[in-house]
Amino acid sequence: MECKACEKGKCRNANLEEVLSEREGLLEFYEEFKEHIHECKRMSYGQYMFVIDKEVLPKAVLWWHNHPKFKETHLSTAVGTDETPLNGKFAYMPFLSVQVEPFNMDRNYWVFLKAYLDPENPEFPSVAAELPAALWIEREVQDLLGFKAINHPDPRRLVLPEDWPDGVYPLRKCMDYRYSPMAEPKIELKKPPEGTSTVPMGPLHMGIEEPAHFKLFVKGEEIVDVDYRGFYSHRGIEKIGEGRLTYNQVLFLAERICGICGYQHSVSYAMAIERLADVEIPDRARYIRTLLLELERIHNHLLWVGIAAHLVGYDTGFMHAWRIREPVMWLMERLTGNRKQYGMNIVGGVRRDILDYRKEEILRVVREIREEVKRFLEVVLNTNTFIKRAEGVGILPYKVAKEFSVLGPTARASGRKIDARLDQATKTATAYNELDWKVPVYKEGDVLARVLVRMDELFESIWIVEQVIDQMPGGDVMVPVGRLPEYEEALGFTEAHRGEVVHYVMTGEKNKVYRWKVRAPTYNNLPAVPEMLKGYHVADAPLIIASIDPCYSCTERVQIVDVRSGKVKVLTESEFNELSIKRSKEMV
Repeated sequence: MECKACEKGKCRNANLEEVLSEREGLLEFYEEFKEHIHECKRMSYGQYMFVIDKEVLPKAVLWWHNHPKFKETHLSTAVGTDETPLNGKFAYMPFLSVQVEPFNMDRNYWVFLKAYLDPENPEFPSVAAELPAALWIEREVQDLLGFKAINHPDPRRLVLPEDWPDGVYPLRKCMDYRYSPMAEPKIELKKPPEGTSTVPMGPLHMGIEEPAHFKLFVKGEEIVDVDYRGFYSHRGIEKIGEGRLTYNQVLFLAERICGICGYQHSVSYAMAIERLADVEIPDRARYIRTLLLELERIHNHLLWVGIAAHLVGYDTGFMHAWRIREPVMWLMERLTGNRKQYGMNIVGGVRRDILDYRKEEILRVVREIREEVKRFLEVVLNTNTFIKRAEGVGILPYKVAKEFSVLGPTARASGRKIDARLDQATKTATAYNELDWKVPVYKEGDVLARVLVRMDELFESIWIVEQVIDQMPGGDVMVPVGRLPEYEEALGFTEAHRGEVVHYVMTGEKNKVYRWKVRAPTYNNLPAVPEMLKGYHVADAPLIIASIDPCYSCTERVQIVDVRSGKVKVLTESEFNELSIKRSKEMV
């Protein structure tokens, strides 16, 4: 068997046949596309890269995604990289989580499909028309790197604002991170037609909320179509992390990506660096990470179910859910010193140990929560208001969930058997593979199923915490990590309470990061929300949107367009939520 990279002395693996035989499907893919494969390498354990011609990208992505043997394989995201300082080229790389067998991390793996693009004309064929999961991915690289997706069905801007200067691409290496186009004259926008006025529809709030904009097209009160515009608050975290900070400094930036699942991001990033450094953290550190990850999942699921109860007008449920959640927040503060942004993680392990006398306190808290949640669910699931508003509403069929690569509880409520904690090899960073627990899956795909998945997960998380405390090994909590290899790539990932979190890292010189790509779970789940909204009542929309637990502070504006009259109505967040609560009262 020949490899073009081996012939050129560039292949990372000495024995190509050995690499391709490590996982089911690799050799089959190689044989199918070998005329277009320039390099094949094992990036780290369970992660494989094929450098291929850009012309076959769509066919290659669909080969993996639609392969009958790999039912739950999904397009996780893609990375665009400016490698012109290194080799004079741009690179575009979709990567997929390949599931050979559900919840078997020894058989499942990641595949990266890397294609180099012409720096003078960086374009590639789009796959989005056939695979909706790529819709946002391809629009993002167009905005931030200037890579044009040929024949994309919706080439509008996604991340950048409409008045951003043409030809300015934030993630290209030639753009200084301090550059702000707002210091430059804005592009002159088209003038409105004569006799009309321009009305700012938002969404922009001068306070603290992070805005997003749903435009609902309705006939009467029925939603017939939806348009979404987000990314109004873009912090440029990836740009800050590239080239300025050392890999240890980036870790603390990663934890601040999300206000409630920051530890998931911290572990994902640390895992990527640890794989690049080829280190295994101590067993005790893996167990401590698992403990904190599951405690974070518990309090986030309780936070979410409280919000869901509020949106159906059941505020008693809201107050009880948040009351039950509070002891977990106190416990996190006892264990780490902070209710959030714990600062516990470091590359190579954890910053501090869990003292033995805290173990009884942890067990007491989670056992009390288990009993409290049992009583809470007994009431909630027998409350007419809640059930009527959640059952049969916002249905996301299995097929649509797969096409959009929906993740987490939203996917599992639609019948998808996926969970990164067991699907992919996390055993060098966490202890999930050494514990006994189940992944709850429902098939109904409605709001109620998404509630039930999360509540079942909550009980599983309590059981995981009890096992972690019982089986906690002794020993060190960290190992030193020295100099990283330069210009190598790896992926780190966790399963947050919303779904899969992934961090891709390409190292640079002097222990710095050359490229850092972060993908939160909402990025995959939110594009499917319009499919959940169609055919339902406007007043159902707040609950349906909230049912995926979207990772933005609020929906600042909702625009409702009557498709028959053309009349437009704009609702604020509070007005939108009041509409949902009013419908609950009408249904009682």
